[in-house]
Amino acid sequence: MTDQLPAGEPPLGALACPEPEDRPDLWPTTARRTADGELALGGLTVSEILADAPSPVFVLDEADLRGRAASWSAAMAEEFWPNYGMAGGEAFYAGKAFLTTKVAQWVLEEGMGIDTASRVELAVGLAGLEKVDGYEATTRARRLGLHGNGKTPAEVTTAVRHRVGHLVIDSPEEVDYAAAAVHELRRSGDFGPAERARVMVRLTTGIHAGGHEYISTAHEDQKFGLSVSTGAARRTIDAIMAAEELELAGLHSHIGSQILDLAGFREAVGVVLGLRHEIAVDTGHLCPEIDLGGGYGIAYTGADPVAPSPAQVARALAEAVRETCERLGDEVPTVSIEPGRAVAGPTTVTLYTVTGLKRVELGAGASRLYVSIDGGMSDNIRPALYEAAYTALVANRRPDPQAGLVRSRVVGKHCESGDVVVRDVDLPTDLAVGDVLGVPATGAYGRSMASSYNLFTRPGVRWVREGESGWVLRPETIEDLLRLEG
Repeated sequence: MTDQLPAGEPPLGALACPEPEDRPDLWPTTARRTADGELALGGLTVSEILADAPSPVFVLDEADLRGRAASWSAAMAEEFWPNYGMAGGEAFYAGKAFLTTKVAQWVLEEGMGIDTASRVELAVGLAGLEKVDGYEATTRARRLGLHGNGKTPAEVTTAVRHRVGHLVIDSPEEVDYAAAAVHELRRSGDFGPAERARVMVRLTTGIHAGGHEYISTAHEDQKFGLSVSTGAARRTIDAIMAAEELELAGLHSHIGSQILDLAGFREAVGVVLGLRHEIAVDTGHLCPEIDLGGGYGIAYTGADPVAPSPAQVARALAEAVRETCERLGDEVPTVSIEPGRAVAGPTTVTLYTVTGLKRVELGAGASRLYVSIDGGMSDNIRPALYEAAYTALVANRRPDPQAGLVRSRVVGKHCESGDVVVRDVDLPTDLAVGDVLGVPATGAYGRSMASSYNLFTRPGVRWVREGESGWVLRPETIEDLLRLEG
């Protein structure tokens, strides 16, 4: 049998998945091998988890998620502490990464706010806020935000009614929607006669950052934001300031996603604070707040660098804000950010069962092992959508170190040749049908972007903590899908 590597690929062993002790940043903090060689998460082995949660399943380490949320909240509070000459700092969890009522409750309890981008995300955030802070908090939902393009009048009205802390305007039309919402809420008595809605404006800063074109969100030719360089942002800001129903609370920037170099964020600080200064000179209004968005990256494979820590991110931003404001002669604003992937990503491992092994001959003596699993692009679309790289290891046992490795591709069972979960990984040659593969760093954009393509039922999300477990989201069933039919 041929086993030569395809031409141009790294040597065998270079693409092996790091164990938790070798690259802990890829894994939840509780991940480890037991004495018997099984992967354990949250104090439960893979076999114990799968006894109650059928494969495939997302396994979310609650303690890890809570710890990451607390770290981001503490880092922003520390670096933007008023006693350091700053005006306060907050971290809003980007709910698009993965959001349920339980997750909302966890991050709120650990000091974060929640950024939402749809009517249902906002509803889930409000449900979590009510659980944590009580119903009254939902009437003045300072800890929630709503942004995104293409908001409907109903979405804007909901955000205004609940007085969310961050209502981020993304188009001139949304200015009109917000003003109309205030007018109606005043008429109904839900707002006082002089009460205004606090809004922010999403800026297109012209800074290109992020791993893939589809997740770079601050260059000019794309759907998000209002351009600083063309004057579109300033025209919208002027419209807000002319509307007696609205208050310009701040400016918002989001430059991309999966960013590991902080230079782009420092550059964005300059653009945002520069426009803030210009507005103040022209109008006398100095925005009290800026939001520098999210996009903070994580490691997915052993080839990725270790990402900056929350403390490193917060310090870099604080230094940039302090230096820029000193140069401009402006008071520092309150600063918020929106980490999502960096909170949820490493908390979750997806467990798959191996269903087939196929050695494919590639010519010139080269071959590749195709490893079929019981999931695929319906539970992780990112490799197909963004060419995102993941890795995997055998989780139900520690492979025999004498067995050797084989260059492998982990593929799903959908009717698409692009249905690849892990494009390149070195797996043990004794891999067998029935083995369990663990794919780390799937907590962000895995379950949240999952689909029912080929009428697959979406996997459940199982929380684990200190030897206990339960469902964050139960697995979808055939009955669930049939129930949707008219």
